[in-house]
Amino acid sequence: MNSDLSEILEEALSNGQLQVSTHENISELVNSSDNPRYEAVVKELADGEYWNELNDRFFKKLAFGTGGLRGRTIGELVTPSEMGDAKEGERPEYPCVGTNALNYYNITRATLGLVRHLIASHQGDSKPSLALARDSRHFGKEFAECVTKVATENGVDVHLFTEPRSTPHLSFAVRHLGASAGIVLTASHNPPHDNGYKVYGNDGAQIVEPDASQIIALVNEISGESYDPVPEADRGTVNEIKDELDEPYLERLETLLLDPELVKAQSDLKIVFTNIHGTGGTISPALLRRLGFQCDTVAEQDTQDGWFPTVKSPNPENAEALGMAIAQAEATNADLVIGTDPDCDRMAVAVRDADGKMTLLTGNQIGSLMGYYRLKAFTDQGILNDSNKDHAVLVKTFVTTELQTAIADSFGVGVVNTLTGFKYIGAKLRKYESQLPGDVRANYRQLSDAETRDLRLKHSKFFVFGGEESYGYLGADFLRDKDGNGAVAMFAEVCAYAASLGITAVELLDQLFREHGVFMEGQHAEVLSGADGAEKIQKLAKDYSENPPKEVDGSAVTNFRDFANCDYTDEEGDAIPKEKMVFVDLADGRAFAVRPSGTEPKIKFYIYVRPSDGDAVGDGDLAAAKVAAQESFDSLKQWIVADMKARLGS
Repeated sequence: MNSDLSEILEEALSNGQLQVSTHENISELVNSSDNPRYEAVVKELADGEYWNELNDRFFKKLAFGTGGLRGRTIGELVTPSEMGDAKEGERPEYPCVGTNALNYYNITRATLGLVRHLIASHQGDSKPSLALARDSRHFGKEFAECVTKVATENGVDVHLFTEPRSTPHLSFAVRHLGASAGIVLTASHNPPHDNGYKVYGNDGAQIVEPDASQIIALVNEISGESYDPVPEADRGTVNEIKDELDEPYLERLETLLLDPELVKAQSDLKIVFTNIHGTGGTISPALLRRLGFQCDTVAEQDTQDGWFPTVKSPNPENAEALGMAIAQAEATNADLVIGTDPDCDRMAVAVRDADGKMTLLTGNQIGSLMGYYRLKAFTDQGILNDSNKDHAVLVKTFVTTELQTAIADSFGVGVVNTLTGFKYIGAKLRKYESQLPGDVRANYRQLSDAETRDLRLKHSKFFVFGGEESYGYLGADFLRDKDGNGAVAMFAEVCAYAASLGITAVELLDQLFREHGVFMEGQHAEVLSGADGAEKIQKLAKDYSENPPKEVDGSAVTNFRDFANCDYTDEEGDAIPKEKMVFVDLADGRAFAVRPSGTEPKIKFYIYVRPSDGDAVGDGDLAAAKVAAQESFDSLKQWIVADMKARLGS
């Protein structure tokens, strides 16, 4: 590092303008690399005295969370060296410099760690291999080229999708190709300035322990981007994938349809689909049309564009993101709006109610409807019956609605709760597969979904449906992550089923409320960005753990679960990994959970209003029960926000 810059940074450190960790990480990055751009960017920020920007970029190193690596690729302040030859309004030529950013430095280190893990654990004469995909985000193509170069130069074959593809497509590809691992470059529904790096095991699920810690340990041993490539003869090869895996994936997705004749009978159901400038348009519209649905897309949002120019946020959970699709549905009198996020692992919907008004459903409500329909269809068809339903299971996260538990109970099917993050649902699917006889497991991936279902009903557990409240769903185990493409097909069938009864999906949800009581859920997410924000998030998580409430909004606390510091097992007796999350149950049936996000600078509060006795609600009482639930929810949310601010001292 240039001595003048070193003196400036030392002075900023002594003045308290730079954090100690920031100074250490800047020194490590600049001194361990021969890339002159790194020092140039640091100097530009230091000369401008942009200490907050430097702290945000360098106060820590990226680590695997619930979604792998995720960080900014475009800084809040973009320096001239990062802008390069790009013109105003264009994407910078180079990604954000920093140890807390997603850039070539962190991509290289992560890939080196993964590759070394694969080589150390690989068995057989062939080379280990990884499948690699990216969505439509900025720097995806360049990062994919970086991953491919690092992997092949270190002895790993790469199956490279040459064009953007969805996260579930990558999960499918890992299993279909028999790859040793997978990587998808995506930041899901984050803002345009972010990108990410998600790692998958050979089963097509996101990595969990102990592999995650082993890879992280290997990454942490690496200082800088330099490495010595293996000899030419030992290097990996690149297998480019264009559209060869689209048809096999579509064929498996078609098997999610449980009653094709019902869908044919409702062929006048009109759907407007939007991929919000992401990857969903590659598969979902084609799938819907193959299944017999009428599907139009939002032309202005069909283009894959990392700026996501027509929305404030590419998150389909937000009503605004579906605004153009809803307007088109109103203009064309369509029945259903479906949107998927940039990497198409999440899906949101708007459906018409009994009065014809477009109504947004929550992730909890969407999952409950799909779980109910699949349980009912499998039961009506005799696939689930009294002799085998104890071998069927619905898997959800702890923070997902208990309405799904009530529904599963009514069918006599068990429920397993996992921590937040679909990787934990994927881990359950790995367990169920591992419980099959050895001769069956050898050919498992070549079997049809009906064949694997029969085997699981006999030998282990048949996964009926899985999901999380954050708009992620899965209906079969031929891939091992939440699947927006599959969810599109499953929910369209739910709407066809409701139409066959002469009602809407909203009215079908009301039927579930009448049978099981009104369940209402929602969130408050406090965004706390940068180094200061990260410190506040950890302070809050610690304070809730050490000082749990005794009474909340006038109701006594009846149960307090601290997942970071206590040992718990799930419904199958499996140990639950430690996670910074607390769950608070109240005497009046309400509850809330608190956890730091693993992928965004947020602390999340999950809020629940549940029927205290689970009694059915009469037709005339449903409206009143909904109003009471909303008032109870609003009151609890107000208390939680006030309590959070008091804990922060603000």
